[in-house]
Amino acid sequence: MRNSKTVRTLATASLATSLLIPVATPSHVLAVADVYPEKELNKEAVEKQKLQVQEVQKVENGVQLTLSNNYQAFIRLKAVDLAKVSILKQGEKNEDTAAINKTDWDTPSFHLEENETSITLSTDEITVSIHKEPFGVKFMDSEGNVINQDSMKYGSGYENGKPYVFKDTSKNEDFYGFGEQAGKLNKRGESIGMWNNDAYDYSKDTKYLYTTVPFFIGLKDEKAYGIFFDNSHRSYYEMASESDDYYYFYANDGQLTYYFAYGPEIQDVVNRYTELTGSMQRPPKWSLGLHQSKWGYKTADEIKNIVDTYREKDIPLDAVHLDIDHMNGFRNFTWGEDFTNDPKAFNDYLESKGVSSVAVSDPGIKKDPGYYMYDEGTENGYWATNPDGSAYVGEVWPGESVFPDFARKEVQDWWAESHATIMDAGVDGIWNDMNEPAVFDTATKTQPLDVQYGDMDHAEFHNMFAHYEAEATDQAFDVNKNNTRPFILTRDMYAGSQRYATLWTGDNASTWEALQMSTPMNNNVGLSGIPFVGNDIGGFAKRPSGELFARWLQMGMFNPFSRIHADNGSTVAFDTEAKDIPGQEPWQYGQKVEDISKKYIEMRYKLMPYLYNTFIQASMDGTPIQQPLVYQFQKDENTHDIDQQFMFGESLMVAPIVEKGATSKEVYLPKDEKWIDYWTGEEYKGGQTITKEADLSTIPLYVKKDSIIPKRNVQQYTGEKPLENLILDTYVEDQSNYTFIEDDGSTEDYQDGEFNKTQFHVQKQNKFLYTFNQDKKVESYNSELTSYTVKLHNVMKPHYIRKGDKFYQEVSSSQDVKETQESYYYDEDNHILYTNIPSGEEKEVKMLVDGTDKSQPLEKKIEKFHNEDTKLENKLSKGNKKEKALEKLKQVSQSKKLRMAQQIEKASNK
Repeated sequence: MRNSKTVRTLATASLATSLLIPVATPSHVLAVADVYPEKELNKEAVEKQKLQVQEVQKVENGVQLTLSNNYQAFIRLKAVDLAKVSILKQGEKNEDTAAINKTDWDTPSFHLEENETSITLSTDEITVSIHKEPFGVKFMDSEGNVINQDSMKYGSGYENGKPYVFKDTSKNEDFYGFGEQAGKLNKRGESIGMWNNDAYDYSKDTKYLYTTVPFFIGLKDEKAYGIFFDNSHRSYYEMASESDDYYYFYANDGQLTYYFAYGPEIQDVVNRYTELTGSMQRPPKWSLGLHQSKWGYKTADEIKNIVDTYREKDIPLDAVHLDIDHMNGFRNFTWGEDFTNDPKAFNDYLESKGVSSVAVSDPGIKKDPGYYMYDEGTENGYWATNPDGSAYVGEVWPGESVFPDFARKEVQDWWAESHATIMDAGVDGIWNDMNEPAVFDTATKTQPLDVQYGDMDHAEFHNMFAHYEAEATDQAFDVNKNNTRPFILTRDMYAGSQRYATLWTGDNASTWEALQMSTPMNNNVGLSGIPFVGNDIGGFAKRPSGELFARWLQMGMFNPFSRIHADNGSTVAFDTEAKDIPGQEPWQYGQKVEDISKKYIEMRYKLMPYLYNTFIQASMDGTPIQQPLVYQFQKDENTHDIDQQFMFGESLMVAPIVEKGATSKEVYLPKDEKWIDYWTGEEYKGGQTITKEADLSTIPLYVKKDSIIPKRNVQQYTGEKPLENLILDTYVEDQSNYTFIEDDGSTEDYQDGEFNKTQFHVQKQNKFLYTFNQDKKVESYNSELTSYTVKLHNVMKPHYIRKGDKFYQEVSSSQDVKETQESYYYDEDNHILYTNIPSGEEKEVKMLVDGTDKSQPLEKKIEKFHNEDTKLENKLSKGNKKEKALEKLKQVSQSKKLRMAQQIEKASNK
């Protein structure tokens, strides 16, 4: 959120005033450099000290090896495709980091063999071959193909206390993941570092950003694997950056433990990694809507005015964020009188408008006797300490501050309970910021490495600080908002933090370069087990042009987390003369940009059933919401390096415009699929690059054929109106399937089974006949859903639609269809068939459409079918029959039509 790269004077008394414009920063202070010096690995020493296997002992889930130089190794099989490798000092106990969520694995069946040179452990999926002299590990698939192996030149072990692993690679191997990283999608050839860093206004060359996720995916010969380096110390990854023959990773300190997961699909690797480190929780539905934020909304009235303007302009909005301006002198868990003298009334007002509030929380507690948080923490000894046991004091926004020792359970409990001040006032979500942890009064922008957290020093705890804070914040919802789904936004993460929090990618800049970084960054974050991620729309530092804002907002509506955010008003970072400049609300850039913004914000809200169900899937197995093309199409080598396209869920492909002045884009369509232009309905074969014209109001968007995309009518906020009619946007080549889950979107009652689960199936039986079926798998939620509108694309005019012996009524518009059950409408201009089907329909619904190559017998049967209506009308028009006779005529005609329809459907198959 905010910059902490400012000079020391920021922590003086002037900082506590209402003016939040930072002073000029020294020119030598750069985001990429403001960290502790890197510890290099001595490769010459590594090459000389190869370990040897001296003794082998079988254990329950693998083998224990006695190694030379007083080391031991454990190779443990956690699943048929998951192995854990540890090298430790003799007698040392392996310690998991906070990332590990699952430890109770069922040991798979495996076969152990040993000969003079090697030991092998084989499951149904992988074989782990351990070379004895020198020690090295090789992973193979069930057919004996090498997936991954140690470099025998360098091996693995410790160099001067630094754990390291070298691996062989080849030129055709690609690398993804690594959490939040600047630059391109494919990380082959890159030098990567992990040390959570307050990287304000970062660029594509910034090495250290805000998160540490020491997990990556290798893809070689169409087969994927994953490696998770379970070490929280500062770590380094040289991904074939020095040679095409090897890559390696190491850490400053700590144990050498890593997990190896075999795919062969990338999806399999992500799912297994998620099982290891945990999945995100099912989010509250409001958190998927649009969020509006600014550092510099100084009063509650200013925020209320922003909300009112959204409502007056009918632009959907679900949340506003309260930055540090809402606090009393930047004291956490307080309300400033200048902001509001009645925080409960303020939040009640937001609630009346359908808007949730998300309040920022900074971990630095002002050193201020009389401030309840400082007094309670001091009395109970809750602060992180210097080596001599005294509380560590560092300068942040309130001035001199102390920091909670989140490594201790009692401190986490206290922190959770302390949220009562803001949660009781009606705050709905928490925004954890400054949690690298950042401080202002050190050259490294963080605490000294010897500050103590529990039984860890800061060097070990640093990258996990935000993780433990997020865990305590999650607990705050249990304590203060029981049975309410938490929403926690965080600037920093460690592996596994997805269990508690949503990630935004920190203080980006309002530049085209920052926009270009967003897609590969989010894609890799998603591959790293963190589905709920987004960037500050428009950029945080500086201000965007109208064109940049429009392009960014278009893309941002297809990001998992969607928030507009801006700094405190400076048009140039640290411009002390720039004050009271408006934020980045959609109406700040003229009517054209406002209209474009509204169009895409509304589109996100129409897609909410699709988006929400995509999140439900993510909460179950870690499936990314935003996916690089290689995630679904890894066998198509053309997708491996595509930075500026992504899949939004299973079915929608987005190709954002990220170049200034561009009005077209070269779009690659992955092979072995057919693709539909969302805007025009034009159909394309995959495996080609096309040029899409895209003026400022258009983002290239494509639908994968054989997809069902559930949608709804637009709302001004999620939950404004009940979901009564579900629109099923259907694109059928052969058959389309979709599993739709519905729950209350806010509580955790779904965990007790209160949800509905319905499977939709639309099939093209032949050139003329389509069928719709549903299967209600679970019915335990009291839904208000009464009908579906099946919107069938790219079909010819229907002859009839029926379920059993009942024929649907034709109406005159798509709106009439939504309002009339068992009806249909055909849009001739766009070749779309709209059909309203009752949500309780148990029978198959059949849709017979026209075609250009009907056989003569089929054509005659269809003609006869339509003639029956004419005959009936003639009989009814005579008007000399009694009511019973008229009904009898209708029944006879209906029976004839049913028999003819059955004959037509049979003939259509020939």
